[in-house]
Amino acid sequence: MGSLIYGAPAIEVSFDDRTLAHLELLIGAKLRRRESFMLSWRDSTEVGDGRSSAWIDNGIPMFFRYSGSRTPLIDKEWLEELVVQAGSNRGLQLGDDPATEQLVRAKDNSVKRKDHPAR
Repeated sequence: MGSLIYGAPAIEVSFDDRTLAHLELLIGAKLRRRESFMLSWRDSTEVGDGRSSAWIDNGIPMFFRYSGSRTPLIDKEWLEELVVQAGSNRGLQLGDDPATEQLVRAKDNSVKRKDHPAR
């Protein structure tokens, strides 16, 4: 698990390295264009299992810390979905990485993967 360390005083939010890599690319692109946005995520059970949000802005310090030494693979389709969400009035509502979604049961009780062509 990597961390996004944000603000002063700093808060540290844990994300898996792959999700954090996508966030780093998204945030870097948005802030280079001076586009602030709201980022929301679901909290882990260790901190209450609720939801949190942060206003992402150029004037607020942030640091990305990865737990692994390898650069995670980037899913361009998922990154594009995140960019669209971040540009919406609601902001980015970060969910699970589509590559790690569990098997789902179809209506006929057969087991299928959720369709996501980039995986």
